[in-house]
Amino acid sequence: MTRLARAGRIAVKGGAIGLALPALLLVLWEALSRFGVAPPNLLPSPLAVLKSLRDLWLTGELLGHIEITLLRVLLGFLLGTAVATVLGALAGYSVLWRRLLDPLFQALRSIPSIAWVPLFVLWLGIFEASKVTLIALGAFFPVYLSTMAGIQQVDRKLVEVARVHGYSGAALVRRVLLPATLPAYIVGLRGGLGLAWMFVIAAEFLGASEGLGFLLIDGQQTGRPANIIASILLFAVFGKASDVALVAISRPFIAWQDSFETAEEKKAHAADQARLQEI
Repeated sequence: MTRLARAGRIAVKGGAIGLALPALLLVLWEALSRFGVAPPNLLPSPLAVLKSLRDLWLTGELLGHIEITLLRVLLGFLLGTAVATVLGALAGYSVLWRRLLDPLFQALRSIPSIAWVPLFVLWLGIFEASKVTLIALGAFFPVYLSTMAGIQQVDRKLVEVARVHGYSGAALVRRVLLPATLPAYIVGLRGGLGLAWMFVIAAEFLGASEGLGFLLIDGQQTGRPANIIASILLFAVFGKASDVALVAISRPFIAWQDSFETAEEKKAHAADQARLQEI
């Protein structure tokens, strides 16, 4: 067995820990269905849900629903993140901008997502513009808050030392504020991405004829609970996959951190290397 194959086996073994609880819930779900504790019209068995997914896949319908939902989430997340990054940076860097913007945004972020639906339908119609805008709104607030808070919480001594060494303006932002803010900003990105997935449900209430949200509502209206659960599971799978991808992309940008988590990762990596040497 090659070293690469051994490393892959260790990585798979480590990742399997995270699957333990979902596997346990799946076994419990199957047991409740098999012994008749849960009526099939309320909680279909895992096999029934898989059959529903297979049928949708074979007809080509499932792929279309997945593609349009992924596209809506991506566009809404990118739009909301771009606006939130600019306004959050302004509010974090300038007291004047913070006093001007923050009270309004703090009030707006308390409004439930479904409350925006009739307003966006009125303004933008029932087509893609209203859906993407609603998703962007969901992604906006966590990114805005994290960006503003990250800049505000930069150690004042770092800024003073940078100024002593001649940094100011764009150089100060690039060399000090940006790296110091990145950890909080990435947390905000993950929160914004999670809310983008939550807001896409409300967005696909807006006269959608395709998408995982439409598949969920269609399952409710046509009395197909297997389709409802299949849609929920797909939201969970793709939401988790997108979060993993975001973490992987952002990891190199904060590799300089000497935090508790990175220390634990180094210990785990060293332990894995030791096991590889023993094989």
